[in-house]
Amino acid sequence: MLTLKRVLIATICGFIFGIVCMLLASSNPNATEPISTATRWLIIVSRTMLGFIIGISALRMIWWKHGLALGLIASIPMALPVMDDVRIMIGTLVLGMIYGFLTELITSVLFRAKPVGMIQPK
Repeated sequence: MLTLKRVLIATICGFIFGIVCMLLASSNPNATEPISTATRWLIIVSRTMLGFIIGISALRMIWWKHGLALGLIASIPMALPVMDDVRIMIGTLVLGMIYGFLTELITSVLFRAKPVGMIQPK
């Protein structure tokens, strides 16, 4: 059974990590041009969506594998447009995995909001 607690916590974590990710992406002093407003919003929305996906996912995996896998999968659309710079592409994928792991850690371990497949019947 899907729980509102899990979806809300994971989505809020995704939003917070989206802001962190956007701030990290726009903090490069050596950049030739600043990141556009549309790209800033894309980063925030993408990471928020990662949190939502983690919250609603019914995949039966241990929490840390679940976070890593969904973080990687959800980061692929953000990594494709920056394939011309391999460092940024790999960084996008790795940070997505880290944000997924942290979202699952906070949601499943800290707040004890277990995923759908792991809830035991009463």
